[in-house]
Amino acid sequence: MAKSAEIPIIDFASGRPEKEIAKELCEAAITYGFIYIRSGALDVGAVDRAFDISKHLFSTTDVEEKKRCSIQKNNRGWTGIRSETLDPKTQKAGDFKEAFNFGEFVDGKAQQPVPNSIADREGEISDIFDKFRALAVRILYLLGVGLEVNPPDFFSSTHLKENGSSGTTLRFLHYPSVDSAEETTDAIRAGAHTDYGSVTLLFRLKGQAGLQILTPSSTWAPVPVCPPTTESDPSPPVLVNIGDMLSYWTNGLLKSTTHRVAVPTGDGDAAASDVLEGEGFKGGRYSIALFCHPAGKTRLEPVPSEVVQRAGEKAGTVEATGTGEGKVLTADEHLATRLKASYIDLYKK
Repeated sequence: MAKSAEIPIIDFASGRPEKEIAKELCEAAITYGFIYIRSGALDVGAVDRAFDISKHLFSTTDVEEKKRCSIQKNNRGWTGIRSETLDPKTQKAGDFKEAFNFGEFVDGKAQQPVPNSIADREGEISDIFDKFRALAVRILYLLGVGLEVNPPDFFSSTHLKENGSSGTTLRFLHYPSVDSAEETTDAIRAGAHTDYGSVTLLFRLKGQAGLQILTPSSTWAPVPVCPPTTESDPSPPVLVNIGDMLSYWTNGLLKSTTHRVAVPTGDGDAAASDVLEGEGFKGGRYSIALFCHPAGKTRLEPVPSEVVQRAGEKAGTVEATGTGEGKVLTADEHLATRLKASYIDLYKK
């Protein structure tokens, strides 16, 4: 039986001192790059509605209607099975999943084609998008407090609508049931990768395992949907992870941790050793992610923080830019680079 990843659980219950929560968040982000958040962090009803819409979208929309809404270079729309390759250097085939990406909404309206099957719920999706983003902005503010950034809202303010459009994306994900040997060739549903943005909020369903993170010892550790002490919560805790942009901003102090989605069949295949008791799952899998990005023109250079500065000096790091060539990228430039590597066929057109 696999040993689960060591990820801290942080309580967002009302009444807790802001600086106490901020300190715990930063310690987890520095050490692990992943964090569980529980206790009133988000309206459970919004999460339930999101999964209801997602299941309806993938189960009732025919392929031609999905193709009408195919993903474009702005990262919005539907992407089919094997069309995205998150680990192009090692994957033999694209990811065994489909997804639908929603970009930012304007006055409750999507700025992209929406499938007819969920068109009547467009305003509801916009509301869910806003609720999820509000939590992400709160987390970013608390990280600023914990890192003693000057001003403390440095991170969070760049993610507000009024400061410009961004690549923030609400993604509905569906991993179909794996039924054939061909589909389990490498036992991977989503290739190893780091997330492109600043922070990601991940919502999962009980019993639907598969997420794994790469540990410092270069082994894969499963990430339980309901870690110990949360099993009886109304819904699984929100899983938060640090993305590339926040790592660049902090000179690598906050960890953008590599992760993947495996096929936890538990029947002797390559992923069997990574199955947690009670979380093996052979059927279809649904998850929802909010990939939070700052305004597109934001430069990814180290933030004004003595904590970050001291950590950089100790590590001998002068500047983290994401290019290795001394150039400071903007948020949009970094996102474009990562998308081009993941959607090979799209960018060939």
